[in-house]
Amino acid sequence: MHDITPEQLYQIIGKNVAKHRKAKGLSQLDLSLQMGYKSVSVVSGAEICYSNKHFNLEQLLKISQILDIELCNFFKQDD
Repeated sequence: MHDITPEQLYQIIGKNVAKHRKAKGLSQLDLSLQMGYKSVSVVSGAEICYSNKHFNLEQLLKISQILDIELCNFFKQDD
């Protein structure tokens, strides 16, 4: 993980958020509402890094609390 760009890190995080969200049986709308948003645009855009959107640390902390997982799980790279 030493030789990755910020964009690649954002993609890893987005994929991991989606993976853990789906494993908990939550839709993008469910997660968005629990985060305090009224639409899925933040979650859906950041999960796929659409138009350079990505999650910030505060959002990741909130997501980890909602999904009841360790924050570090979002940074794990698939081998």
